[in-house]
Amino acid sequence: MHSTFVLYIGLLFVILILVMLAQRLKISYPIVLVLGGLAISLIPGLPDVSIDPELIFLLFLPPLLYDAAWNTSWKEFWKWRRVISSFAFGIILLTSCVIAVVSSSLIPGFTLALGFLLGGIISPPDAVSATTVMRGLDVPRRLVSIIEGESLMNDASSLIVYRFALAAVLTGSFTFHEAALSFVIVIVMGIVTGLVVALIFYTIHRWMPTTASMDTVLTFVAPYVMYIVAETFHFSGVLAVVSGGLFMSNRQQTILSHLSRLQGVNVWATVGFVLNGIVFMLIGLELPVIVSGLGESSLKQAIWYGLIISAVVIVTRLLCTQGAAIFTVFISRFIKTADNNPGWKLPLVFGWAGMRGVVSLAAALSIPIMAGGQAFPQRNMILFITFVVILVTLVLQGLTLPWLIRKLGLEEVDYMSEVEQDTLIRKKLTFIAVQLLDTQYKTDVEDNELIRQLRATMENEYSFLESYAASHATDVNRQQAISRYRIVFNELIHEQREMLRKINKKAEFDEEIVRKHMSLLDLAEEKITQQYK
Repeated sequence: MHSTFVLYIGLLFVILILVMLAQRLKISYPIVLVLGGLAISLIPGLPDVSIDPELIFLLFLPPLLYDAAWNTSWKEFWKWRRVISSFAFGIILLTSCVIAVVSSSLIPGFTLALGFLLGGIISPPDAVSATTVMRGLDVPRRLVSIIEGESLMNDASSLIVYRFALAAVLTGSFTFHEAALSFVIVIVMGIVTGLVVALIFYTIHRWMPTTASMDTVLTFVAPYVMYIVAETFHFSGVLAVVSGGLFMSNRQQTILSHLSRLQGVNVWATVGFVLNGIVFMLIGLELPVIVSGLGESSLKQAIWYGLIISAVVIVTRLLCTQGAAIFTVFISRFIKTADNNPGWKLPLVFGWAGMRGVVSLAAALSIPIMAGGQAFPQRNMILFITFVVILVTLVLQGLTLPWLIRKLGLEEVDYMSEVEQDTLIRKKLTFIAVQLLDTQYKTDVEDNELIRQLRATMENEYSFLESYAASHATDVNRQQAISRYRIVFNELIHEQREMLRKINKKAEFDEEIVRKHMSLLDLAEEKITQQYK
């Protein structure tokens, strides 16, 4: 136990080092973590790192899916619901069928059931990989929204395919009409279960006397409860977490205090980072165990199978995205669509962003080691092919996706620029505050010095935003003005922090009070960073 604990503490430290390296190299951190884990696994004498397959889904998937659902915009999700639905269900089933046919024809001893099992594992793209690659790039908002929404839903559909394929392998039988009916029941009841559990947690958040810490703990408990309850009744735990997470996220402004939201965002960001980091490292670290169990198949053959399946996965997705764009143009003649002419550039990037990651690895590792008293057929081959597909899509597509986005020159067509939106919203918020003070609290402004100063602050903020908006007309001047403004502001914050440190050395000042003002300075610095980046 002691050695295992030390091993995982060391693993966390390595993850931090590799992520810092990724930031320095300006590469998506999942790519570096996978390659780093692979390199570490080749070190002689390193103990094998593995996790109980039965615990993979329970430990990692609920919080990762809940976090993704919480950060998904329901407005964007609903706007692009048709595209998301088609890729979350139809394309997943099509990809699974293609992989089943190709793998059963290519690999000796591979049945169609095993092919569908492999297809269910490697068919869902990973949103974490794609969004981390696109972070900092100038990409249309619709692309990010569709990728995030697709990832949420296709995780559920692919794991349902995985479940039925696994049952077919274990029992040796498969009845289509029974599977189709079960498929619908699993989906519908999974969503219902998630919403019912979410309503319970909604009630606790809304009407019970919770604190910020309690609210944060409840947000961690919720996805596990949703998942466990749904799986207990043999419904989709993934869809339960996704539907419940979307329900709670859409009501967070009502049920959570500002402190709960601030604390929750910070805690969840850290936990999500750690969980994703561990899983991506495990992709590389599990390789020696997988290779050692390949059995009669040579490593060269397994690599060849993995490369062919990877190519099939990539080409299938690219054909599906272009086909979906053509179908959208056709169907828009008969029904209203969010975009009746998506073109070919956005679908191309969308298709190329189909990198595999966390969910595929979790599904592969959760294949039982034994089946009916015998070793599960082709388990290590499926694991190895999954590893190759993840590695190829992450490295090949992940490293070339930024180049492709810049080469195609995608433009935002749905919204104003981020700077224009941000400035306009802040102007409107400031204007409504000044207007409220001048009408409803006019007497207080005249009689109360504090409220009068508040109005003056709001008015100064509005004047500042007017100047900021005007400087936006000339981009060079705007960037110079913003850069200088941030330098001066950060210097002010630095001097204030130094003053607080000096104050804290004096016996008559309570350190808790000093820390509170330190936190306020942190918030002020973050506000400037986000507003003028």
